[in-house]
Amino acid sequence: MTVLATLLSISLIIPAALHLLWAIGYWTPIKDEASLARATVGAKGITRMPPAVPCALVAMALLFAAILPHVPAFALHSLLMSCAAAVFLLRGAVAYTPLWRNTFCEEPFATLDKRSYSPLILAIGAAFLFLRLQGA
Repeated sequence: MTVLATLLSISLIIPAALHLLWAIGYWTPIKDEASLARATVGAKGITRMPPAVPCALVAMALLFAAILPHVPAFALHSLLMSCAAAVFLLRGAVAYTPLWRNTFCEEPFATLDKRSYSPLILAIGAAFLFLRLQGA
């Protein structure tokens, strides 16, 4: 389970780092803000990245989730692991609904979300659920 927890953490630290970079206005891996917004947010007509505060909040949430499997058990640990599993599983699943597809339809996000982002998010949710059920 330590290997799974480590892989889970790595898979969360990378997007957390990207969100922190975006929060300070460093557009990577795509240098053009409009193109990056279409690839990472995908909302209809998007031309700008989200503001710094939401990007930083997402980064902090991802970093918190990344350390959660490695923290020794405490009173709310099981609840937090279950909540993390639920959030990631719901986000991953909702991406395949018509409402999501109509709202976040900009390319290349729509294709990337269907082929890469959502499957990864579902795997992250499944890893949290597995670790939670194993008592980690």
